[in-house]
Amino acid sequence: MNAPSYQPIAARPAPSNTSGLLAWLRANLFGDVKTGLSTIVLGGLLLWIVPNLLNWSLFNAVWTPDVQACRAAQASGACWGVVVEKYRLIIFGRYPFDQQWRPLVATLLMMAMLVASCMRAFWKSWLAGLWLVILAVFFVLMYGNTLGLTKVTTDRWGGLPLTILLATLSIVMAFPIALLVALGRRADLPAIRVVCTLYVELVRGVPLISVLFMASFMFPLFMPPGLTIDVLIRVLVGITLFNAAYLAEVVRGGLQAVPKGQIEAAATLGLSYWQTQRKIVLPQALAMVVPSIVNSIIATFKDTSLVSIVSLYELTGALDMAINADADWKPFKLQGYMFIAIIYFIFCFSMSRYSQWVERQINKSKLR
Repeated sequence: MNAPSYQPIAARPAPSNTSGLLAWLRANLFGDVKTGLSTIVLGGLLLWIVPNLLNWSLFNAVWTPDVQACRAAQASGACWGVVVEKYRLIIFGRYPFDQQWRPLVATLLMMAMLVASCMRAFWKSWLAGLWLVILAVFFVLMYGNTLGLTKVTTDRWGGLPLTILLATLSIVMAFPIALLVALGRRADLPAIRVVCTLYVELVRGVPLISVLFMASFMFPLFMPPGLTIDVLIRVLVGITLFNAAYLAEVVRGGLQAVPKGQIEAAATLGLSYWQTQRKIVLPQALAMVVPSIVNSIIATFKDTSLVSIVSLYELTGALDMAINADADWKPFKLQGYMFIAIIYFIFCFSMSRYSQWVERQINKSKLR
């Protein structure tokens, strides 16, 4: 019997390349007809907008503090001379000009501590004590009246130092309050649960501006005669309580995501309520809501701009004060706002990237 003749199978086409520039363009920009048309239209708009934007913001811009040159180039280029002329007033507000080295040093110390606190190598037991030392140095430098430093009252603090101070302290103080409130809303005792629920719903039911008005103008009316609390402290407390209510709901969402079986298993092992929360529940709950926590932190940093309505001139308020007080530079207020927008973007983008790093570290721990 003759064996069947060998008939080779036709070769299949090679698989398409899934890596490289062409593969990325095909997957993200030209996946189908609609995506391709959208890419072409948006690309054309960018080719028209970007050169004009670069010409206005860089090539035709005026970089020197010359009002006449800025007015001559107003139609074709930006006037960054307003930033060169007013940057110290924008950054430091009404702080005395000859003493502005003090808020500069204080702000650099605070920012260095923030960066160090985000690095795992500094997550030691002494970090909290170092924070207390840095905060004490910050207030000594800013307020003065000791060590030969001139006294500068809090109503003259402003600009970037005030923004960083309000954002940092309000977040640090709001977080433990939020944890307790979130746990209280899940407590078995009705009284604690009702009080925490009322606090959260009342605070979240009003805008931050109302809270600031209450803290700045209404609260002093209820104080005994002769007793006054600094407006900076009142505003800081108001922002802290406001942020704590929102953070409490974020944390509560994480607590609800923890399986109930783990709590029952902890009780079976004989762990107390606080041991269960500290070792089992909170680490998992906080890890699951890292993006929401960072979102609240970014919102807090931006919401500090609202304190200008109660006569505290943070970064945005200092800009308004610097530009509106000088009629020559008032037409170039847009460039001033763009300058502080860049500052806000740098801080917020850095926090967002750090959040993504934390998420990656958490995902690594889950894969072990």
